[in-house]
Amino acid sequence: MSDRNKGIILLLISAFGFSMMAALVKLSGEVPTVQKTLFRNLVSAIIAFGFVKYNKERLFGRKENQGLLLTRSAFGTIGMVLFFYAIDHLVLSDADMLNKLSPFLLIIFSAIFLKEKTRTYQVVAIIIAFLGTLLIIKPEFSLDFIPYLSGVLSAVFAAAAYTLLRVLGDREKFYTIVFYFSFFTTITLLPFTIAYYEPMSLKQWIYLLSAGCFATLGQFGLTIAYKFAPAREISIFFYSTVVYSALISILLFNQVPDLFSLIGYITIFGASFYMFMKNNRLAN
Repeated sequence: MSDRNKGIILLLISAFGFSMMAALVKLSGEVPTVQKTLFRNLVSAIIAFGFVKYNKERLFGRKENQGLLLTRSAFGTIGMVLFFYAIDHLVLSDADMLNKLSPFLLIIFSAIFLKEKTRTYQVVAIIIAFLGTLLIIKPEFSLDFIPYLSGVLSAVFAAAAYTLLRVLGDREKFYTIVFYFSFFTTITLLPFTIAYYEPMSLKQWIYLLSAGCFATLGQFGLTIAYKFAPAREISIFFYSTVVYSALISILLFNQVPDLFSLIGYITIFGASFYMFMKNNRLAN
């Protein structure tokens, strides 16, 4: 099997992992968002801890990278809390697609903070993706708008975290970064979880611990996939999460996306596919 096909398969597995994580978080029901986020990351921290120790790496990375690791973890934590809030209050596939705006926002942040050149086709793709977002949100600026805003902001903070990951590059091992982020989130949210803790049933415990396992599968799959092939060649396959989430929404939650949302999905996917094709053409 070629490295490119290995990368594609890993991305599809990663997308399934993240989709199952989102579904299990939603299935856990009436549990505070911070409590859900803590349990999801606690599992990831334990698994990543095993990887770091097995490979005899530093648990918290190198001294010179602490600022980047800390800031990346802070942005990632805020983004995750916002994403989980959106999952709880929106059709699952709507929340997932809004979170998938992060690659487009990453282009903007990379241009501003990393001084990377933005090409015309990328600007076109960003505008198209924004229009798709409006079709999903259908803004009315009422209280119902807040979960949609949360979904968009989750993408903003995720893109900020990914920008810092690009700066980190190969300075730290992927499992060290995952452990640092998961440990940071667990410690940060612990006081809030204690203050607002809601007792959980056995079923809720199973859902949230399983969500952490699937999230770790998604995180590792995503990271390893890009070691086999460049993002420009395979990143489009990560949008399979929206297909998974739409099917899960219908089968598990009886939530069918409306026509405008479906057109929005197609629009955002189309923008990503356009950018994917242009990237590959320019690379050849």
